[in-house]
Amino acid sequence: MTINRRAFLVGATGLAVAGSLALPAFADTLEEIKKRNKILIAVDLGSPPFGMTDGNMQPIGSDVESARLFAAELGVPLEIVQVTSPNRIPFLLTGKADMVMASFSVTDERKKVIDFSDPYGVIQIVVAGPKSLAVKDIKDLVGKRLGTTRGSSNDKEATTQAQGAEMVRFDDDATLITALVSGQVNLMASSPQVMQAVNARRPNDPLEVKLVLKTNPYAVGLRKGDDALREAVNKVIATNLKNGKLNEIYTRYNGTSLPEEMLK
Repeated sequence: MTINRRAFLVGATGLAVAGSLALPAFADTLEEIKKRNKILIAVDLGSPPFGMTDGNMQPIGSDVESARLFAAELGVPLEIVQVTSPNRIPFLLTGKADMVMASFSVTDERKKVIDFSDPYGVIQIVVAGPKSLAVKDIKDLVGKRLGTTRGSSNDKEATTQAQGAEMVRFDDDATLITALVSGQVNLMASSPQVMQAVNARRPNDPLEVKLVLKTNPYAVGLRKGDDALREAVNKVIATNLKNGKLNEIYTRYNGTSLPEEMLK
């Protein structure tokens, strides 16, 4: 049985209304997870430090560790479903994943199509570049090449605010990082965490934050109507913010604590 939903992920904004998209009809996802005895969580492994692979090609990162925590709290094994920024929502809506944990910023536009849990982390959207490049105001970006990750909140915010910049879009954060390390682009609209990953490979000409475009909470992406799963996920978040486990994971990978208001 299928239903039609007029939603599809496209272009720089990440969402648009396009033709009918035939999607499976879902019952109670939490019940399905229990019957299957496995939870499918979508994670972007090209977005350090949230998701990446180690020297043995094993997934690591704050979202990976948080996903493992969620699976353990729900009492089922975890299967990580690898996604990129542009396909997070399609993978969720077509049932390839039960939920998304991929530094998924909460936006009004996305909330038209999917639901979100309570926030479990925050991410800034910044413009960063080398010290030698003078950028003091958004107007200084006019005519400059500005790298970002296609379909991300960074892409949307930079496209909206930095009108006149030449947007250079990459499929994932890992490709963006490589482009910045190689000098293909010298300015980026992304997160401080991506900047740190670039600087680890570009120590002689590190990037610095030039502008802060926005600070976004991020949360677990869920299908609309998955109320039982959302309630269970929110309980896991509340418990593990209070006991400090989510903050420990976030701090270990991001080098800074979650905001104090999130921990109360």
